[in-house]
Amino acid sequence: MVFSSTVFLLLFLPLVAVIYYVCPRRGRNAVLLIASLLFYGWGEPKYILIMLFSTVFDYCNGLGIGYFRHLGRNKAAKAVLIVSVVGNLSILGFFKYTDFAVDNINSLLSLGLPALGLALPIGISFYTFQTMSYTIDVYRCQVAPQRNILDFAAYVTLFPQLIAGPIVQYKTVEKDLHTRQENWLEASRGMQRFVVGLGKKVLLANQMGALWESISAMEHPGVLTAWLGALAFTFQIYFDFSGYSDMAIGLGHLFGFTFLENFRYPYESRSVTEFWRRWHISLGTWFREYVYIPLGGNRRGLWRQMLNLLIVWFLTGLWHGASWNFVLWGLYYAALLILEKTVLLKVLNRLPAAVGHLYTCLCFVLGWVLFAVTDLGRLGQYFAAMFSGVLIDGGTWYLLRSNAAWLVLAAVGCTALPASLWKRWEERLPNGAATALRAVGVTAVLLLSMAFLVGDSYNPFLYFRF
Repeated sequence: MVFSSTVFLLLFLPLVAVIYYVCPRRGRNAVLLIASLLFYGWGEPKYILIMLFSTVFDYCNGLGIGYFRHLGRNKAAKAVLIVSVVGNLSILGFFKYTDFAVDNINSLLSLGLPALGLALPIGISFYTFQTMSYTIDVYRCQVAPQRNILDFAAYVTLFPQLIAGPIVQYKTVEKDLHTRQENWLEASRGMQRFVVGLGKKVLLANQMGALWESISAMEHPGVLTAWLGALAFTFQIYFDFSGYSDMAIGLGHLFGFTFLENFRYPYESRSVTEFWRRWHISLGTWFREYVYIPLGGNRRGLWRQMLNLLIVWFLTGLWHGASWNFVLWGLYYAALLILEKTVLLKVLNRLPAAVGHLYTCLCFVLGWVLFAVTDLGRLGQYFAAMFSGVLIDGGTWYLLRSNAAWLVLAAVGCTALPASLWKRWEERLPNGAATALRAVGVTAVLLLSMAFLVGDSYNPFLYFRF
């Protein structure tokens, strides 16, 4: 089940919301747990067992770490933490990377080992990182062990952010699990945020995705067409993922949770370093807190910092998928970040802001091509098409004309300008008129999104595969 589906919008969400608010407060975590398991199991019920195992596994690990910490037996606590980390990474590695490893071993050694043909459980990369962050934070004494397994299971399986994040660390919602105070004002704001995310996904990401699909399928696109395709995917992945994050944050407000922001207009960045402080913030925070800083961060000299960046970005690329293009994508950003920290940022700071912005745009557009094309042979062909061959092919002008309005909307919509203009407009209106205007706008986006969902079968979520 996905958020941008009529089943979710017209059946699942209204029914869960009604049951949730009718239920006494002490039972609401149980309602969320049951609803989350139904949500997750809608398409692949057999994988619920993996999620439940991870939940019970780290619930017990958290209790064990807390117990040994209380007794002052730090070595025993550390041993339990190692069991937790190794166990979680083993589960993730088995389902996500086994066939990738088999394919590469066969290519190198010609062994003919059979692939297992494992399907990747939806959301496993996200909930695995969440449960790992919990046990690590218990070991660091940043949170107390959760003793109520239903509350812990509700945290792990929480359907608003289960499939594609943001990665919610336990310490950021610990209080919400026990003492949240739902109210209609927050619920209303949450649903407005949800509808904005839905509009991003259905009205913009899907249109840009269809353009990318048509161009990436071409055998020999012209240079301008290839760049148009790269730009389309750049917009698609932003509106797809930031739209999902908006919907997740909005649903969190509906049920009384405050999830941290995951995007802050990353395409406005003036350096790659700034870009990664604004894009998928929860993932960057996770790798910084649990990998980069424990490795030493920038505290052990420049060479060690560069090595740490290389390790973190290799793992970040691999986390996104079992394919060499994701590894190359991670190493590409490692190289850019190292270059910026050693030389380039000093140069960019002396130049006009527009230069830094253009440089950053070029970097992330090329980076998204690396991300999008999983076949390395096809990836090389697409890059070649972007920089050589016929400048304009027969379909270039048709594609530009037929998608011009969507491209303009996407280019403006990925900046802070719409939100800024809307805020200024509302400030000039009386409170009642501003509220009415907001209600009309949200309703229009919802109805338009529903119309597109009914009439369009193209509705993927890119981060489902991660």
